[in-house]
Amino acid sequence: MTRAKRKTAKDLDKRIDALRSDLDSLQTNTKGLASDAGEVATAQARDAIHAAESLAERALRLAEETASGFAGDVERWTNDNLDGARDKVREQPLSALLVSLGIGLVFGAIFLRS
Repeated sequence: MTRAKRKTAKDLDKRIDALRSDLDSLQTNTKGLASDAGEVATAQARDAIHAAESLAERALRLAEETASGFAGDVERWTNDNLDGARDKVREQPLSALLVSLGIGLVFGAIFLRS
């Protein structure tokens, strides 16, 4: 082999070795990038879960407060109207009994058809 050919072969070997080294480095960096991306995605998912939990807890508290307020309103309305209904039943017990029977018959007919 001539000296020029040997020099060209050595240069080619050096370039191939450098290319291998670069490819190994690229492979290592790609694996690191994939790992880092997975960690970031996991952290973002964890943050999203915490935000969703906080929002759900807040919604539950608001629902409980609203339900409690409605329960109080219904209780007051019932107590206010129950006294009037009791007075009417005491004044006209026979009419109250007949109205109750009529309502019972209507509901009975509806449920028997179903």
